[in-house]
Amino acid sequence: MTTLPAAIIAALRTTLDPTLASTPGTTGVALHEPRFQGNEQRYVQDCIASTFVSSVGPYVDRFERELAAYTGARRAVAVVNGTAALQVALQLAGVEAGDEVIVPALTFVATANAVHYRGAIPHFADSAPDTLGLDPTALRDWLQTTTERTTGACRNRHTGRRLRALVPMHTFGHPCDLDGLLAIARDYRLTLVEDAAESLGSRYHGRHTGTFGLLGTLSFNGNKIITTGGGGAILTDDEHLADQAKHLTTTAKRPHRWEYVHDAIGYNFRLPNLNAALGCAQLEQLPVFLASKRRLYGRYRDAFAALPTVRLMQEPPGGDSNYWLQTLILEEGPAEFANASLANQRDAILTATNDAGLMTRPAWTLMHHLEPYRACPRAPLPVAESLAQRIINLPSSAGLA
Repeated sequence: MTTLPAAIIAALRTTLDPTLASTPGTTGVALHEPRFQGNEQRYVQDCIASTFVSSVGPYVDRFERELAAYTGARRAVAVVNGTAALQVALQLAGVEAGDEVIVPALTFVATANAVHYRGAIPHFADSAPDTLGLDPTALRDWLQTTTERTTGACRNRHTGRRLRALVPMHTFGHPCDLDGLLAIARDYRLTLVEDAAESLGSRYHGRHTGTFGLLGTLSFNGNKIITTGGGGAILTDDEHLADQAKHLTTTAKRPHRWEYVHDAIGYNFRLPNLNAALGCAQLEQLPVFLASKRRLYGRYRDAFAALPTVRLMQEPPGGDSNYWLQTLILEEGPAEFANASLANQRDAILTATNDAGLMTRPAWTLMHHLEPYRACPRAPLPVAESLAQRIINLPSSAGLA
């Protein structure tokens, strides 16, 4: 009898073997590797030759302009990482100490950490199985029973705290149901701030993710679809907020030829010119990366079509996904795989694939299971709890296709 781990390894090898065969010396397949095949060396060397390698320089300005142009946002402000971007975006959205901020339970810890850095409290909500992001229907039902709307505010009946913001995260690059979430934000007087860290290149009804809320944030960590080594950005259509973001992330220093005057408590969150040079070269190749990832999705879809016990995550209706991380979801199946597709098989699959040199990963530990966030308010989380036991991320580097 074929085991599910063996069947998944066979499907992965069917998809990836041509690539491995053409790469002599390869000992395994990583989950997600950066790809440098354009102007990276030329731009970085130019940056070094100019001596502008730190917090100011022409590549920072260029990277911001080109990010704004690509995403359709009026402004983009480059910062040192995606977590810093979200922290500052929440500050600009008015999140204050003691507020509650709605975030998905199924997310990377940086989403909750950015809320904590503001002195606020994450309030965890459930996921939708078709997007893996926040479920507007479940969230609305929860808010109807647990909140009260007062003049200009929404409060948690149980804690008495104000709910200030709503932070959807586009999981593995798949766009959330933004129409439903924007309606909730409007009805419950919440400011919507998008965590689009994973979704550069993803669109919802033709519009780029990260541009629907008052502010949105991106990440350019080494494992993202493009990388600056480390880095992030704040997106907004509000010129005043963009100016504030730039000011706060540049230590709140007022412009002057020689004086050091800081008019607020700011942050040294500036993206170095050296990193921005790398980002400019990567951004030039983004369309190629997106096409490659879509081809890889097609290969995986064909390879796993014969396995009724798994489902390959596809872009949701109305969404164009960047397919940042290809995602397999374990399902119930026929007798030949009896008990093999249940959630308790996830770790057996992870062990077998990694032992075979095929790097796979589970979803993150749900936020309310992490020690720092166990006491935070939360909605019922049946879908997130189920998904966390059944998700397996597959090798997803753009170079694999």
